[in-house]
Amino acid sequence: QGDGPGGSMEAGARVSALWVYRSAAGPGLSVSQRSRRIKKRPKQSKRGVSGDCPAPAGPGKAEQPGAPLPGRGAAGGKLGRSRKGIREGGQLPGASGAHHRPLSAWPSPGAGSGPAQRAAKLFEWLIAPISPQQFFEQSWEKKPLLIQRHNPAYYQGFFSTATFDAILRDNDVQFGVNLDVTSYVDGTRETHNPVGRALPAVVWDFYRNGCSLRMLNPQAFSTTVWQFLSILQEQFGSMAGANTYLTPAGTQGFAPHYDDIEAFVIQLEGKKHWRVYGPRDDTEVLPQFSSCNFAQEVIGEPILETILEAGDLLYFPRGFIHQGDCLPDAHSLHITVSSYQRNSWGDLLEKLLPAALQMAVEEDVEYRQGLPIDYLEYMGVLNSDVVDSRRGAFIERVQNLIKKLVDYAPIDAAVDQKAKLFLHDCLPPVLTEHERALSIHGVPARWEDGDVRDADIPIKKGTQVRLLRQGIIRLCNEGNGVLLYYTTENSRVYHKEEPKYLEIDPEFTDGIEFLLSSYPKYVCVETLPCGTLDDKISLATFLFEKGLLITKKPLVPM
Repeated sequence: QGDGPGGSMEAGARVSALWVYRSAAGPGLSVSQRSRRIKKRPKQSKRGVSGDCPAPAGPGKAEQPGAPLPGRGAAGGKLGRSRKGIREGGQLPGASGAHHRPLSAWPSPGAGSGPAQRAAKLFEWLIAPISPQQFFEQSWEKKPLLIQRHNPAYYQGFFSTATFDAILRDNDVQFGVNLDVTSYVDGTRETHNPVGRALPAVVWDFYRNGCSLRMLNPQAFSTTVWQFLSILQEQFGSMAGANTYLTPAGTQGFAPHYDDIEAFVIQLEGKKHWRVYGPRDDTEVLPQFSSCNFAQEVIGEPILETILEAGDLLYFPRGFIHQGDCLPDAHSLHITVSSYQRNSWGDLLEKLLPAALQMAVEEDVEYRQGLPIDYLEYMGVLNSDVVDSRRGAFIERVQNLIKKLVDYAPIDAAVDQKAKLFLHDCLPPVLTEHERALSIHGVPARWEDGDVRDADIPIKKGTQVRLLRQGIIRLCNEGNGVLLYYTTENSRVYHKEEPKYLEIDPEFTDGIEFLLSSYPKYVCVETLPCGTLDDKISLATFLFEKGLLITKKPLVPM
């Protein structure tokens, strides 16, 4: 075949488009020309970061304990059953929570709309009265945006100090895991986390002594925050995270710094004085990682200075230095919603280029030819100013080899690897009442009168099914089989568990691709392109049991 996913191929690139797509992958994966398989190498996963303060990683990452404040002491697979052609991987989900605003309270896109429309409507509400088009054209990744509404009730019900207090009382909130206690006094930023559970009496004593309280993963405890982020991640196609910040009047909890995420600061209670500074040089524009804490004298003058009040929103791109402090007459509660961490073209190329080079080395002898015997005599930094015709020829050869890599670039396969990472980052979807009734959660299986009742799942050839959501699954070819990654059993705590996946025999992949391409239409089970009717029913039943399919009508147990 002449054309691969990266464009037309030269005659020397003897790689079919199908093999490129199914066999290539990114860093941490090796492709064998002989076996046409992908073998996974152990790789330590990176963590995300969201919020108002630089951290070595992200949501849920414990910081090292800092100095105690005066008067406070710092205390020292594959499991499950198998069905023909389908095997489970990963672990069971964790965390649950209460304290929520009903999903129906969020802006509705109207009858018949899907998850994408709902996400777009929610984002439109978040930044109103600025339109999404205006936002993405003028502000996104470019400059800060301030929205002052003079409407304290605009975000009412999202999160509150009363919710914060109830979470402390009703849940096992751990210092350094779910909650950080911080201060910033006389240019010094400190963390004051004891060890163990964050009990209300201890937490509120810290607050009364002038410490800020940062809840690292409120979505693990607040169903409202979970709902909001779960919807919003569909708008960005990237993980949406959050931290909440409660700051006493007249104090500051964090030093000036920049983050590696797009930040939406939502003021919920009180007010806060904010200063935002532009990147200091080109290397700090859209950075991949958060900064260290800066001293005041090295950050210059702010490009934006304002006081956020309840109902206001402040957006700033990654790389913009910022700091917030409370005025003497009011406390502050805000939530920072974040997205687009490690979601740049450079991050995609980190997946793409190693796979392209590996295939080029295997397919094209030019990449395997030896370097010139004498190249060390005229190449290298020591020889960079030497005038030598051999240097020009050497550099031109390297440039040509790099250009030819485009012909081997498995772009679609690299995107699949990025999608797999995104599905691991994702919060599990929040089901509407209608979706619950049509899913496995609506099957009325129970124990009654000394026996199990209504536990059968009567999926038949005429049962109409569809995917729960389009963005909750991704097929990837890895190892000796096909893996279906999914989000419905993810934890609400970021990366608390390994990625969830099902190992699918190749003859079932067409059925799954058919379900993906048919969404949002319902299809009869008998139309799935699988081998036999039993195979069709088996595939539909298993995907339904995993919460990935819903039926057009509620199932009536036999």
